[in-house]
Amino acid sequence: MRTASVSRNTTETRISVTVDLDGTGQYDVKTGVGFFDHMLEQLARHSLIDITVRAEGDLHIDDHHTVEDTGIALGQAIRRAAGDLKGITRYADCLLPMDETLTRAAIDVSGRPYLVFKCPFPREKIGSFDTELVEEWFRAFAFNAGVTLHVETLHGANAHHIAESAFKALARCLRAAFTIDPRKADAVPSTKGTLGG
Repeated sequence: MRTASVSRNTTETRISVTVDLDGTGQYDVKTGVGFFDHMLEQLARHSLIDITVRAEGDLHIDDHHTVEDTGIALGQAIRRAAGDLKGITRYADCLLPMDETLTRAAIDVSGRPYLVFKCPFPREKIGSFDTELVEEWFRAFAFNAGVTLHVETLHGANAHHIAESAFKALARCLRAAFTIDPRKADAVPSTKGTLGG
């Protein structure tokens, strides 16, 4: 079973995450940040990864710590659930349209974390949610999941659509990259024989 749970407790946040890489896209997400919950639900639904998140953070200050620390915990949980990475497809990419917005994402489950994020937002807020936190979440997630991730909005005018298309594009990449290739189910997909450095 490719499942894992992670708890992260600091003076700023208390977060618990459980994932099942071989799930059906079920989700149970409560962070106290409505728009962010919506994004994580999209991530679960379109990746087919079952995701449970409970987060309590210093929202009286702002949403930053809650969003970033949830990215850290979720990335760590997915990395743990993937285990030795044997049999995974490893690479995936997606072009995700959402009305006027088109976002491209590509991933390498390499063990070498990196993020390129080129998704300019036309405004600073989606409701009360700071759009700059989208990149903060993607960075925290990528570096803790141990993935190389490129995300770029090719067209887009609506901030909600830009954010949601980025999460959905990542979801489709995760779904494909972590799928087990039955032709090489017992092998790490690298000529080095290992992933992670």
